Amino acid sequence: MQSSELETNKIRKDFPILTRKINGKPFVYLDNASTTQKPLSVINKIVDYYSLYNSNIHRAVYDIAEEATNAYELTRKKVCKFINANSPQEIIFTRNATEAINLVSYSWGRQNIKKGDLIILSEQEHHSNIVPWQILAKEKNAEIKYLKIDETGNLNLNELEFYLNNHNNAKLISLCHMSNALGNIIPIKKIIDLAHTYNIPVFVDGAQSVPHLTTDVTSLDCDFLAFSAHKMLGPTGVGILYGKKKILEEMDPFLCGGDMIKEVHKENTFFNDLPYKFEAGTPNIADVIGFSSALDYLNEIGMDHIRNHEIELTKYAIEKMSELKQMKLYGDINLQNRGGIISFNLGDIHPHDLATILNEHAIAIRSGHHCAQVLMEKLDVSATSRISFYIYNTKEEINIFINALGEAIRLFQL
Repeated sequence: MQSSELETNKIRKDFPILTRKINGKPFVYLDNASTTQKPLSVINKIVDYYSLYNSNIHRAVYDIAEEATNAYELTRKKVCKFINANSPQEIIFTRNATEAINLVSYSWGRQNIKKGDLIILSEQEHHSNIVPWQILAKEKNAEIKYLKIDETGNLNLNELEFYLNNHNNAKLISLCHMSNALGNIIPIKKIIDLAHTYNIPVFVDGAQSVPHLTTDVTSLDCDFLAFSAHKMLGPTGVGILYGKKKILEEMDPFLCGGDMIKEVHKENTFFNDLPYKFEAGTPNIADVIGFSSALDYLNEIGMDHIRNHEIELTKYAIEKMSELKQMKLYGDINLQNRGGIISFNLGDIHPHDLATILNEHAIAIRSGHHCAQVLMEKLDVSATSRISFYIYNTKEEINIFINALGEAIRLFQL
């Protein structure tokens, strides 16, 4: 499939919400970094489960329970293949990427982080990749160091090498592959290779990268990876934790009860094998099954085509936005180093005010600190506006967005 307007218009027909009109105008959805819209194939997959074989999994032997179990586990196999993991046992279903990070912070962190140890993050992390480590560090009297970013949002890898050379107590590096606020793509493979020369594991927050870039955990050699189904055409309530099998086997469970047990006696319990050791209770069966269709949809298009389409849209949008003298853009200007995310401020219009104005034009954007207040402090702003693209966005929508910005400029007399 080619990244052309003709193909994009064909894709749009699969998304019912894109036919909506708001305030009498065609709906323009530019908040894909927050969550993506869902194609009919995903919606129908969930309806089919509830309509035809709704039952619990891993328990009963009657037909529809077997169907539900097989469909659920098929998704796990598809996720394994999608990120090129070695085994479906390395794929853990959680509620979201945030829970996946918390799982590792709790189960791995409390076994491996001790007083005086060092956890390395960066200034552009999402709160979900800061707060769990802060809590762990306070509990264990450990220390967190933040890799600084430059004015374009790129990491200082010399600083990382300095920490690794001069802190023999560094125990974990946890970084986003792509910033949710700036769209910057970091050289994660280079960082992992460097970390592993010091025997330091690396956790990759892939919430923004996995939906947009070809992801190969075997090639990356990352120790952990977290991402969410809802940012890649799938339902909400489904997160994925990838972990190397050897590491997962050595970790204690995060939640207890239900399907994570093998045997329970009065005095002790024997835990289930991977991946079920980390999947306590009845999971989000319907939405995991729905995610299967989202993966099929992305595979049919091809991740390379998705990436090329977003580069094309981002280039076009930045060119148009840069023509506005009141525009302040954030992030790397090199399109190969960024995803389809653009953070900006327009004159002295507060982002929330701008988002309200754009909503009158039926344009949905994000405004605020984007759960990245450490980054906002670095940029010396309280908030930014953000647009973000996916497979169904078009240059025509960008033109509508640019025209609406012009209306805001006139309204505020900038």
